[in-house]
Amino acid sequence: MENALGKIEQPISLPIVEIVEETATVKTFFFKKEFDSQPGQFVIMWIPRVDEKPFSVSYDDHGRLGLSIANVGPFTKNLFNKKVGDLVGLRGPYGSWFKLKNNFKRILLVGGGYGVAPLAFLAQRAVKQKITVDFCNGARTKSLLLFKKRLTDYKVNLHISTDDGSDGIKGTVIDATNDCLGKNTYDAVYICGPELMEKKIIDLCAEKNLECRVSIERYMKCGFGICGQCCLDGSGERMCLEGPVVSGKYALKHKEFGAYHRGKSGRKEYYK
Repeated sequence: MENALGKIEQPISLPIVEIVEETATVKTFFFKKEFDSQPGQFVIMWIPRVDEKPFSVSYDDHGRLGLSIANVGPFTKNLFNKKVGDLVGLRGPYGSWFKLKNNFKRILLVGGGYGVAPLAFLAQRAVKQKITVDFCNGARTKSLLLFKKRLTDYKVNLHISTDDGSDGIKGTVIDATNDCLGKNTYDAVYICGPELMEKKIIDLCAEKNLECRVSIERYMKCGFGICGQCCLDGSGERMCLEGPVVSGKYALKHKEFGAYHRGKSGRKEYYK
């Protein structure tokens, strides 16, 4: 069922039409339906008798939706056992998104691990707007790098880093970002990945008084601001509604950002 804004509020049952193995841990599941989502937004997938989980949108065009998902727990283990033709429920899209201003000429995208997925969608949109895109793509090792070919096909300036030096520079995505910020001038920086990484990139942007936007991942249940599970301490703002994409300045105002998040039970889980 779609509301007046075209958002699907109750899960619709859709067959998986294609499965692409992207890395050692990530697969993209395609569905024959556009959700009119924006880069950085998410949809919620329902597997009956298993659970519901939110996933960032990786593709949403040409009559299809693509979700690039890492195999990290019981829900995704079940999903990874599914085949083309199997049904799942989907609803959304939800949340805020990465916005591109009409006067932007050059932007920097910084993605770590499977945080690259929504940024690749953003890169696609930016290239269509004829914005020059530098993309820092980092992973622990070459086999875990997401969307190297896709981003190359978009003709972005790709800056790869791996912890073990198996592809690109040996180092972290923070090292690659530092290099880009030292060489180029950007209208904005967009960030998605592990929160400690995000915090360090935002700090770099703050030093240069550079506009940045970041996706904050929190435990989301309902997706539309009712349950309160994804609220940030202090403000109580919901990352499924006011987020997940927020400004760097907004993120730094919250004491929990880069320090801890809350798990299923609501207990604080500190980053290490």
